[in-house]
Amino acid sequence: MSDVVVQIEGLHKSFGDHHVLKGIDLTIHEREVVCVIGPSGSGKSTLLRCVNMLEQPSAGRVWLLGTEVTDPEVDLDEVRTHVGMVFQQFNLFPHKTVLGNLTLAQVKVLGRSRAEAEAVARRNLEQVGLADRADAYPAQLSGGQQQRVAIARALSMDPKLMLFDEPTSALDPELVGDVLAVMRDLAKAGMTMMVVTHEMAFARDVGDRVVFMDDGVVVEDGPAAQVITDPQTERARVFLHRVLHPTEVDDAELGQTDASRAAAASERGRGGHGHRPPRAGGYGAGGASPIKLTDH
Repeated sequence: MSDVVVQIEGLHKSFGDHHVLKGIDLTIHEREVVCVIGPSGSGKSTLLRCVNMLEQPSAGRVWLLGTEVTDPEVDLDEVRTHVGMVFQQFNLFPHKTVLGNLTLAQVKVLGRSRAEAEAVARRNLEQVGLADRADAYPAQLSGGQQQRVAIARALSMDPKLMLFDEPTSALDPELVGDVLAVMRDLAKAGMTMMVVTHEMAFARDVGDRVVFMDDGVVVEDGPAAQVITDPQTERARVFLHRVLHPTEVDDAELGQTDASRAAAASERGRGGHGHRPPRAGGYGAGGASPIKLTDH
């Protein structure tokens, strides 16, 4: 049995005349954590959204768990039951409690009884450190807590793959550490993960591989520590030097930064992201302690 969870071949995506993805090839194996980094506007979020067909590719093929999701005849709803996704914004139902947010899809999509769904939900809330907030409403939670609820909600569907689209970019810096601690321990528990991130320390320390994108193409793909600390391409070296040494910038790098900002503005106008600069430091000012996760 193949251990390939995500297979992407020749993926292109255009929004009108703007060519966002230009022939992406990428493979992710079971239990692998792949972090996608790059300047704003490089196509990272668009790539992630194409993986589970939130964006329809213009050309190319994508397989998830052995099923081609770009096949017009595929049952996308069934495939998506095996894939969890966490967005920049938390997308919680404001009129439902935390427990209600976690049980809704379990009951409606998976057909679980309410009692079973609540048991699963409470187990996952405990894993993300929020067992005591089951009866709270989203407005009563901090941004970091809401994002941890969103992760617990995704885990409650028992996914085989987790997709993270810059999950800390909307958070205050002191709240980032709690969310990254959950993601780190989720990786330790063996979850297959594809993470679009600006958190360089997380990518280096938690990722098995780092994929560096620029201008819609994969420029570099290799072991996480190597790509972050010893990139092999000039474009990756310039980007990472700018991130890790933000006060050291020459005129040539400044020009590249201006170009990246223009590309980011263009991608945002077409459904992508790119408003938060990369973080070079640790997991966040909160200094969160690890939250232990177990296989389930």
